[in-house]
Parts: sequence; C-alpha cells; structure tokens
Amino acid sequence: MRNLELTDPVLMGQRIKEQRLLRGYSREKLAELANITPRYCYDIELGTKNMSLQTLCKVASALSVSTDYILFGPQTDEEEYIPLTALVQTCPPQQLEHLEQIVSQYLQAVQEMEEKK
Repeated sequence: MRNLELTDPVLMGQRIKEQRLLRGYSREKLAELANITPRYCYDIELGTKNMSLQTLCKVASALSVSTDYILFGPQTDEEEYIPLTALVQTCPPQQLEHLEQIVSQYLQAVQEMEEKK
C-alpha cells in the first residue's frame, strides 16, 4: 500500500507541468483538454490549489499518464522510460504501426549482433 503522505501538491504540480511540457502543451491547451481554466491549471502546477478526484482524472487523461503517477510519481525504474512513453502516446495509429516495425527490426538486429559475438 502506498503512503498517502507522498501526495504533496507541489510535487504533483511539478509532475503535471513536466508531463505537459514533455508533450509540448501550453498551459491553455492542457486546461482545454482537462476542461479547467488556465488559471486553475497554473495553480495546480504550483501546488497552491488542490484538485478534486474528477479533476485529477481529467488531467491524467489529458496527459496520458496514470493518476498514480501524478499522485506518487514513478514507482519503479520506469521513470527513465517516461519521455519515450510520452512520445509514443502522442503518435497517431498509423505512425505507431511504423514505430512498432522499426523497433522490432532494431531489436532483431541487436539480437543478431549479440549472437555473433
């Protein structure tokens, strides 16, 4: 069970801002996607305003991250993959198919090189 004391509003706001910037969203764009005002979005990012559960879910959905990530931060070594995950989540379906093919071919080539050693 996670320690609920870790839900520091300032840290949550930092994680939201980091994910917003990672996706190239302006504060206004995130506010629009989460159906909140830009000022409220700013206050959330600063940690000066608390969010309702409904707002937390909307913000998480708009950023394509879990509510757990916003509340508690990364809980495993997955933190190093967050930028890559964010990029993948912004790809349209057709680009995802191409990306999957590229990664698959890359992994196959790496495996073949390792086997030759």
